[in-house]
Amino acid sequence: MPEKVIHLQQHRDTQDRRNVMDDFLASVEQRAFKTALLSTKNRDEALDIVQDAMIKLVQKYSEHKSDQWPLLFQRILQHCIIDWVRAQQRTSRWFWRSANEDLEEDVLAQESAHKDDNPVDILHRYRDVNEVYNVLQNLPVRQRQAFLLRAWEGFDVSSTAKAMECSEGSVKTHYHRAITALREGLTT
Repeated sequence: MPEKVIHLQQHRDTQDRRNVMDDFLASVEQRAFKTALLSTKNRDEALDIVQDAMIKLVQKYSEHKSDQWPLLFQRILQHCIIDWVRAQQRTSRWFWRSANEDLEEDVLAQESAHKDDNPVDILHRYRDVNEVYNVLQNLPVRQRQAFLLRAWEGFDVSSTAKAMECSEGSVKTHYHRAITALREGLTT
């Protein structure tokens, strides 16, 4: 095969790979943002975390098989969230800060898409979503991770353990504690 043909084929393969990666990132973007928003309660911070996770996936793992990307991305995203939480804990010793407005704006923006709904229904949904966010926000990081990966992302115990880089037993424990805390927090 002539060298020029080989070069063109390699270029097409690279472009196809980029398109597949772009499609993957587009498919996880919104859920990843909501996951990060639950941890940060700040729209800008959540966007930064998701962007960092996506960049790391592309830089370090774009050559891996595409069926490995979901788990790799979740692992990277969870690491970025933990790094953010640790940084906040360090800075919170020096500064007090509240960013609850960003989370409320996100919920209200979602509700505006349901213009024809009864205002009472919107209020109930907003109150329910806000209660869940508040309870999730108060969970320890590992419990929140286990809950979001299992319930939000739909990962099984094994995949969650890989994403969190812990044992399956730890995932079960964190998930059980998260569910218990959510039940208690939402029934009081």
